[in-house]
Amino acid sequence: MLVVCDLRCTEYHRPGHPERPERITRAEAHLRTQTCLKIEWTEPVQVSDEQLLRAHSEQHLARLEEPSDFDYDTPALPNIKAHAIRSVGGALRALDTALAGKPAFSLMRPPGHHATVERAMGFCYLNSVAVAALEAMARGIKKVAVFDFDVHHGNGTEDILVDVQNCAYFSVHQYPAYPGTGTSSYSNVHNYPVPPYAPHDIYRGALAEALDDLKHYGPALIGVSAGFDPYRGDPLSAAPLEREDFHWLGESLRAFGVPIFTVLEGGYSEDLPDLILAYLSGLAGQ
Repeated sequence: MLVVCDLRCTEYHRPGHPERPERITRAEAHLRTQTCLKIEWTEPVQVSDEQLLRAHSEQHLARLEEPSDFDYDTPALPNIKAHAIRSVGGALRALDTALAGKPAFSLMRPPGHHATVERAMGFCYLNSVAVAALEAMARGIKKVAVFDFDVHHGNGTEDILVDVQNCAYFSVHQYPAYPGTGTSSYSNVHNYPVPPYAPHDIYRGALAEALDDLKHYGPALIGVSAGFDPYRGDPLSAAPLEREDFHWLGESLRAFGVPIFTVLEGGYSEDLPDLILAYLSGLAGQ
């Protein structure tokens, strides 16, 4: 298992904001000190404008350099464009590793799946998983899927990838919840909304249905938006998952037998480091 991390991603914050540096520092420390899973470490790659412009407009990239906040949740913090580009670089490094035959996880912030073609929102500035998925297609991968298990719908990933040939998006998420999208499936978009406070078997059933549909799609590569906020102890959701469910998700994705790269999206509980380890252990077959 390879983990991509650059602790410069912890250099920005807004006091009281749930998307805080400790999400990375605590997870990185836990993964380095645990002994049940062998992990190799590396850093993000450089990102080109060409790669970014497959997913985002020139106007959006220019807007990231302006000093005014994007919305209440998405402040224009110092050097945020550089931080967001490094997070994209983490996803691209994970993609490289997956295509070389080893599963990889990008432990970076900011997250990305709410960032649309034209807009930063929901803690997200650039859509790392979408950039990486489009990069894979540019390299000739014939059938790419993004599987998103964050508790919040990845409206940005849907916005970028909708109607893209030989690509599909699968999202299991709570609804109603932020950002208020993801109620139906259409074109190459497959949404599985689950109501707040749904019983465990209902939420797990939606995940299983999405995985079955993903298997039927038959991807040659899977990019995973790993949000650990469907956890029952997460302060930003009303979902029921346990640690064992994230291990099961990793095991289930491993069983596809295709290259898989994963990027960190949400997850705001104190148990985040252990939830990540559970997922990675399942993905590694342990």
